[in-house]
Amino acid sequence: MPTDPVCGMPVEEGGPGAERGGERYFFCSDECRKEFSADPDRYLSETPIVEVSRVSKTYVLGKVPVKALDDVSLRIFRGDFAAIIGKSGSGKSTLMHLIGLLDRPSKGSVRVAGTDTSRLSDEEAARHRGERIGFVFQKFHLIASLTALQNVLLPAVFRGVRPPLDAARRILDEVGLSGRINHRPAELSGGEQQRLAVARALINDPEIILADEPTGNLDSKTGREVLALLERLRSKGKTLVVVTHDPFIAERAERIFNLSDGRIFRGHAAAHPYIGMNSAGKPGHAVEADRHHQ
Repeated sequence: MPTDPVCGMPVEEGGPGAERGGERYFFCSDECRKEFSADPDRYLSETPIVEVSRVSKTYVLGKVPVKALDDVSLRIFRGDFAAIIGKSGSGKSTLMHLIGLLDRPSKGSVRVAGTDTSRLSDEEAARHRGERIGFVFQKFHLIASLTALQNVLLPAVFRGVRPPLDAARRILDEVGLSGRINHRPAELSGGEQQRLAVARALINDPEIILADEPTGNLDSKTGREVLALLERLRSKGKTLVVVTHDPFIAERAERIFNLSDGRIFRGHAAAHPYIGMNSAGKPGHAVEADRHHQ
């Protein structure tokens, strides 16, 4: 089965198509076809920075197998702002763990920055993760006993490199925390803690910022400030992948992958017409229902 060269989803021949160099390509939607037509060389020549191919992930709870992901495929290119959305239990966190090299698929492959991660040893995966990916978590995961500066330096310490003090101070200044450098997490507001978590994600100069519900523990105003900070990073060439159930974040993304029951049922270059759709293509369930449930 062919795959959409823009979003990576499997597609049927006979759907929206386009010709290039004597070859015919098929797409999941007119949006992806238009994106391809605007810049075909990008999608035919550039290696995606994240490529998930026919991935399934099954966990065993007790003696019961539970399929968290079922035949998922997607492509994300350098400099993209992509959102992976869906309600609780849809498989978002599992997909994030696979992209972030925190877990391995049961079937299929995950390529990050051109490397097939299934071929890496645990040590190689940890090194690849530390060099390529910066994590921002909903619950911050800051070390309470460390100062802001020490928290930012942790990923460099884990990599076994010399602590880049000047870079850490510069990053703290960029996220608006130069005056909080010696404060501990308990002395910071929720928004400041999340900005500190963003600063920590940047210390190894990663290519990909992988954010899991980065505004989930924040009020709407502070959440928008943190999202604006993440978008500024993307404008500097970082690839931003946000896992969320928040439609506001999805509306800002260039690409959207809508998960339900472990499968992607919408993947498009343009997010806006598809936010909140369920797997039947009807509005108002996949995202909004979960938002009101929170």
